Amino acid sequence: MNYKTEEAIAQFITTALQEDVGAGDYSSLAAIPAIAQNKAQLIIKEEGIIAGIELAQKIFAKVDAALEVSFLKKEGEWVNKGDVIFRVQGSAQSILTAERLVLNCMQRMSGIATYTRYLTSLISSHKAKLLDTRKTTPNFRLAEKWAVLIGGGKNHRFALYDMIMLKDNHIDFAGGIDKAIKATQAYLKQHQLDLKIEVETRNLAEVKQVVATGGVDYIMLDNMPPTLMKEAVDYINDRYLVEASGNITEETIAAVAASGVDYISVGALTHSYKSLDMSLKAV
Repeated sequence: MNYKTEEAIAQFITTALQEDVGAGDYSSLAAIPAIAQNKAQLIIKEEGIIAGIELAQKIFAKVDAALEVSFLKKEGEWVNKGDVIFRVQGSAQSILTAERLVLNCMQRMSGIATYTRYLTSLISSHKAKLLDTRKTTPNFRLAEKWAVLIGGGKNHRFALYDMIMLKDNHIDFAGGIDKAIKATQAYLKQHQLDLKIEVETRNLAEVKQVVATGGVDYIMLDNMPPTLMKEAVDYINDRYLVEASGNITEETIAAVAASGVDYISVGALTHSYKSLDMSLKAV
């Protein structure tokens, strides 16, 4: 499912501007003449991956279609302290009204993209691909998952509606792995839903139960040490795609990738990143 549609992006921008601007940017309206025309530029204050350029373009256009924005860097490009990312000129009031939303989005997206690129580099010698999770900021998930893509990672499910993921609580509430899988298969058939099924496992015995039941697409190995992951991967033997998850850190991710899993999901991509420092300054 494509979550990053023009409609979804436009809705996000509208809601975000309503939150920030509301009835009006009274600071700019009061202090700056309506006819004032000015220029500003976005300056990077620390190195990293730049992300959110396309979103910034759309924000400026929504605030004031007459604003002229010229970009000097490309989405996903490495940038250094002092680099100028873009210059914007036009109504001074409009520039100031758009400023904070543009900065908030680009700082956070660039931080996520930078951390994603770093973790991806740690597993580059293995087949495993880096995935994000649903551990995102409410109402900012679209931008955060977009940033993961820019940083070289891959998006996992966007929300609860676009994939079945049977985690430990689902399994325990359903009465076990076999019951949870079979109930899910029946539900999808009854409602004519074509969704992938992933099942979380906590040990090798549960992996064997999933394989014995069958009819799924992915098996998640949750909070297992790399040695046990290797055993599970060997047992699964390419019958299903395998995802590693659970407290995976910079120190452990390479060993996890070496176990032979297909995917590694890391919640820290979108909940423990550091925003990239940048500022918009008048020229």
